[in-house]
Amino acid sequence: MIKGIIFMLFHPAKNPVELKVMHLNKTQAQRRQDLVEATQGKAALKQFKKRTAKENKKALKKKAKGKHDSHQVFVLDFDGDIKATAVKHLREEISTLISTANEGDEVVVRLESGGGLVHGYGLAAAQLVRLKDAGLKLTVCVDKVAASGGYMMACVADNVIAAPFAIIGSIGVVSQLPNFHKWLKNHDVDYEQFTAGDYKRTVTIFGENDAEDRAKYQEELEQTHQLFKHFVNRYRAMLDLDKVATGEHWYGEDAVHLNLVDSLQTSDSYILELMDDNEVYVLHSRQKPTLAEKLGLSQAAESALSIAADKLPEALMRFDFDSRLNILK
Repeated sequence: MIKGIIFMLFHPAKNPVELKVMHLNKTQAQRRQDLVEATQGKAALKQFKKRTAKENKKALKKKAKGKHDSHQVFVLDFDGDIKATAVKHLREEISTLISTANEGDEVVVRLESGGGLVHGYGLAAAQLVRLKDAGLKLTVCVDKVAASGGYMMACVADNVIAAPFAIIGSIGVVSQLPNFHKWLKNHDVDYEQFTAGDYKRTVTIFGENDAEDRAKYQEELEQTHQLFKHFVNRYRAMLDLDKVATGEHWYGEDAVHLNLVDSLQTSDSYILELMDDNEVYVLHSRQKPTLAEKLGLSQAAESALSIAADKLPEALMRFDFDSRLNILK
């Protein structure tokens, strides 16, 4: 059983990540006791503890007689940005679970994301697939939004649960970039680009884009969209892709009818139900504070400015490439 603080395996020693585990059943029981004491007094709390002890004793007897099939449930959180940077913690948490949990245990992922870069969310979805390959039940709960790359992750689950007004779907791809060619031309600035390979570069933000460039780039977007649809269809074969893979999104109520999700419920409600019959643990990993962060915000800001100054030339060189990355949207 996972307890306490664990230092994650796959981060370098100079940049360690720690994992904290909270036993939700015990935390919830303590909160109930605190509320009873605050609202009803110590006498009522004493009676409440006696009643709870009897209930726990009965549950243990049922479990011993084989009448109660309980499993461990592990809750993870994924709050996705455009680069899916949260995957660096998700992969660590999943690796720990795979090496610790038992077959049949359930993993609940509270997922919030409006999508982002294809390769980032492709990796995040692949991490969730690892849980299923390990024989663990996977449930994804969406309280606010799981769209585009977020839905790519959600569709992997055995069970997808959404709040009634959660935003679901948006199975499509978008790419957009400015073009400064006319501005450069008006200011007598030449832009030269050298490539090897017919399609090493198609559209660009500084050069003049022609119809052939745009057609090739559109072809690349369509190929990415096809990969996205095939991935979704692999895990939710009941979907009518012609109807839902248009780039549109739906709220939870409509998403159920379209088979994008399996049921309507908040993550809080679902987890409380699980706690009736199972031991539920919340896993949370975080980066250990750096020395600059421990010293204070001003020192951290100075460190960030120094790093930014060092990285500026590289960032300018990569700007054109990054602007062309396809985004699941």
